[in-house]
Amino acid sequence: MRAVVVTEFGGPEAVEIAEVEVPEPGARQIRIKVAAAALNPVDAGVRAGGFGGAGRQLGLGWDVAGTVDAAGADAGWRVGDEVVALSYGPVKSLGAHADYVVVDADAVAGAPSSVDPVHAATLPLNALTAAQALDLLALEPGQSLAVTGAAGAVGGYAVQLAARRGLVVTGVARERDEEFVRSLGAAHFAPGGVDGVDGVLDAAILGAAALEWVRDGGVFVGVIPGAHPASVRGVRTDSVAVSADGARLAELVALVDEGVLTTRVADTYGLEEAGKAHARLAEGGLRGRLVLIP
Repeated sequence: MRAVVVTEFGGPEAVEIAEVEVPEPGARQIRIKVAAAALNPVDAGVRAGGFGGAGRQLGLGWDVAGTVDAAGADAGWRVGDEVVALSYGPVKSLGAHADYVVVDADAVAGAPSSVDPVHAATLPLNALTAAQALDLLALEPGQSLAVTGAAGAVGGYAVQLAARRGLVVTGVARERDEEFVRSLGAAHFAPGGVDGVDGVLDAAILGAAALEWVRDGGVFVGVIPGAHPASVRGVRTDSVAVSADGARLAELVALVDEGVLTTRVADTYGLEEAGKAHARLAEGGLRGRLVLIP
């Protein structure tokens, strides 16, 4: 089968298409025939060497939508089931950017019925990150939350999920995105930032600048593990390290089908065009995810 890999770190030119053996699922694992797999900034980070793994082949791709092709013992899924999953981990020999991928059964959820696999593939990593970041914030209904990067993939899901929890959301994004961010459920829009909120979810990785917006004794959560700023003024600071969670992913799938969560695709590329997709990602300015289609 074909798989997108890197063997030497670098820019988009480092992306390779390798011919590898089809992986076999073990106990409590399934193999997915990939229909679509989103490209995320974390893939660019892996490609550039940001997570280590020098001297070995690294597979790319965390998000997948497709069909169960084989199941190991006690997997709980059947061949033919349409699913989405998070292929967790930056340092792995094969990822979701491939014809087939093996994942742990408890990282899997049934695919949404209301969107196609291309859109479904944009859900797992970004929506799980947003949901788990909101868990860390632990704000109560009626409290105020600023979401940076509110028009982005993680930020957009965070706005929708936070509004559903009853939080008063201020979206922080470029001025041109105001209408869109408000459509997600943001009560307020502040391109230059806001003062005195109970919490900040920093999807745009602004760091200390966004920490200044939090009231004394509030809370700040970033999206890069361990990279959050130090506490000041009694503000609790933390960062989310996303984890694979099939049960939680199933809840998010249900919210897609209910119309609560909006999946967004910026463009699609064939698997063999993975290098071009990485180059487009590097240009920035995307609204939605790029998706690879084997």
